[in-house]
Amino acid sequence: MNVHLPTLKQLQYLVALRTHGHFGRAAEACFVTQSTLSAGIKELETLIGVTLVERTRRVVRFTPLGERVAEKARRILRETEDLADMVRAAGKPLAGELRMGVIPTIAPFLLPTLLPRLREQWPDLRLYLREEPSQAACDALHRGKLDCVLLALPFACGDVDTAGLFDDRLMVAFPPGGADKLPETVPASAIDETKLLLLEDGHCLKDHALSACNRPELRAEASILGTSLHTLVQMVDNGLGLTLIPEMAVDAGILEGTNVVARRLDAEHPTRRIALVWRKGSPREKEFRLLADALKAAA
Repeated sequence: MNVHLPTLKQLQYLVALRTHGHFGRAAEACFVTQSTLSAGIKELETLIGVTLVERTRRVVRFTPLGERVAEKARRILRETEDLADMVRAAGKPLAGELRMGVIPTIAPFLLPTLLPRLREQWPDLRLYLREEPSQAACDALHRGKLDCVLLALPFACGDVDTAGLFDDRLMVAFPPGGADKLPETVPASAIDETKLLLLEDGHCLKDHALSACNRPELRAEASILGTSLHTLVQMVDNGLGLTLIPEMAVDAGILEGTNVVARRLDAEHPTRRIALVWRKGSPREKEFRLLADALKAAA
């Protein structure tokens, strides 16, 4: 009996449709026309003899079996990428394409220093960067959209391997005149919870800051409204409160052009750990550890 197996292209179309929930956006992600993607999924359904997707004018709805097939297809595609990675890793290390996620509280402060050095050391490496919050980056890593992530720990990123790079100290940023009577290192107990400004949910720096201070009342009283560290610094500079920022941001000049004053935080755990993480069991583990060593040396 002849067994007709789905093609990788058909599985890619199905996974793209499950990811985007829209034929047009899925087709764009696959760099094909909408009719090509729709026909490919229809051929897959005909091949296996079941309906995977219910089509209406307004809604794309996967059947229960379609959900399971799409998830299985996602794992198959990731395995095929791992196969290609294994072959690539057996050749020249850190050559070819590598997709790295970087969280927003690291990317603008560390990458301008790191990237030129990486290009000089590994000229054949094509590094594609994707900046997004920690959870989104970890989700993309496990879906196979990213190969590794430059992350701040602790953070629950799932089943990953980790290479620590360095510790990044947290600092308290005060409005003009707000730190005049304070020491160079400020105890967490000196932070006024009614004036504390933090990043909005989705940024792990918020949790790192609250954890470092070890004051439960801060979580209840702090104003959580900043979309970026630059926004928070501008708020502090305008006297709206104080905030916690990483030392790497201060070293990169985030306070330039402002009257904000930063003092080191004195706490039991005043640092976050900057690390490179990747899927456990990845065939490119040796490459990622090599990249981690290069990042550590450059940093």
